Amino acid sequence: MIKKIEMENNAITKKMHPSKFTLWVAMGSLVMMFAGLTSAFIVKSNQTGWKPVTLPSVFWTSTVVILLSSGTIFLALRSFKERNIAGYRLLMIATLLLGVAFIGLQWVGFEKLWEQQVTFKGSGAGQFLYVIFGFHALHVAGGILALLVLVTKTFVEKVKIYSSVPTEIAVTYWHFVDLLWIYLLIFFLVFGQR
Repeated sequence: MIKKIEMENNAITKKMHPSKFTLWVAMGSLVMMFAGLTSAFIVKSNQTGWKPVTLPSVFWTSTVVILLSSGTIFLALRSFKERNIAGYRLLMIATLLLGVAFIGLQWVGFEKLWEQQVTFKGSGAGQFLYVIFGFHALHVAGGILALLVLVTKTFVEKVKIYSSVPTEIAVTYWHFVDLLWIYLLIFFLVFGQR
């Protein structure tokens, strides 16, 4: 009887937090959206008049920046769990700044494409690149907003309950957009420049 109660208690404590579940469902939807966009890219690339695109090197720089941000947010979560709020705050601000730098570098990349005459007109990889990279940048901007809220809370509210769930959700989402960027970059290197 006691073992049965212990097993039930373990099952209850191992359930996923509803907010985390919602995040995973949302990320699944985003995977489907980007899979659809990249699939459409492959289908359209076989049409006549398709123009490939050479990615500006600034996109590589933005890749390094977003990977660094993945490291800082990982360390931020660890600092929070160790109740090192000063370290957490500093690492979250670093992640926030790296996220803003990523968006800025994406903008520079779009400007470089525009200078190469890669626009929405005609048929080519450029149209898809603007849409796909643009949607990704919007999702990073959403992550930046979440980070801003979490950082602001560390300055405004005194931490009474050390629930790491909000930070864990932000970290999971941030790693997701990082991995999504890596996928998109590799995708365009393989399929966009042929």
